[in-house]
Amino acid sequence: MKNLTQNPLALSGLIIIVTVLFVAIFAPWLSPYDPNYIDIHSILLPPSYSHFMGTDGLGRDVFSRMLHGSRISLLVGFVAVGIATLIGTFLGAIAGFYRGYIDSIIMRFVDIMLSIPTFFLILAVIAFLTPSIWNIMIVIGLTSWMGVTRLVRAEFLSLRNREFILAAEAMGASDYRLIYKHLLPNSLTPIIVSSVLGIASAVLTESGLSFLGLGVQAPQSSWGNILTDGKEYIQFAWWLSLFPGLAILVTVLGYNLLGEGLRDLLDPKNKNQKK
Repeated sequence: MKNLTQNPLALSGLIIIVTVLFVAIFAPWLSPYDPNYIDIHSILLPPSYSHFMGTDGLGRDVFSRMLHGSRISLLVGFVAVGIATLIGTFLGAIAGFYRGYIDSIIMRFVDIMLSIPTFFLILAVIAFLTPSIWNIMIVIGLTSWMGVTRLVRAEFLSLRNREFILAAEAMGASDYRLIYKHLLPNSLTPIIVSSVLGIASAVLTESGLSFLGLGVQAPQSSWGNILTDGKEYIQFAWWLSLFPGLAILVTVLGYNLLGEGLRDLLDPKNKNQKK
């Protein structure tokens, strides 16, 4: 933690993430209004003391909707990345440990998945499903595990012939023990960094789907569908596009800064290069 605080960019990312998490957790208590309350007498009001971020085309308070939207966006990010990390770690561990034809089969499947544009694949799958937050999380997770697989496989291949692994094998350690007690703990650095960066990507993907009308559906609020509401009034209601856009920008930037900082902190190769 001390080394992390010495990296100003990583520290900035951590502060942003902690702030967004705080806002998401305490959104019901921080919101001055019900995010779904329609007030026909307050339609498209600009930012003011009563409505910090103005109101939308139905008179709903944008600030309250932004606070509750942070919960949806981050929930999608965490769950989707959790699914992708579990799948990618499992497949990468199997490929890197057993090598041979098992490795070839898994990696050819990874190559096929990588050859398909991920966002368009998600669009195609979502089009056949009922748009819901759970479907979005699952689909994003099932289509974004390939990078984790390649990273874990590379780490396993690098560690597979190290002395401590050969010694454990000579002592009769089972495959399970070799993978979960020796190899996996020593491969956590790229997994952690990839997961942090993956949350930023998942937030962007969810926002894009919601903006296109295929993500979180009304009356639930997310930063993406608040942006969608704003595009109809962008010429005279600038606040409907500015605030959700800034929220997405700052959140994604925070995760990217923290991910890069963790990479510098946890990866000994980067430390040696700096020295």
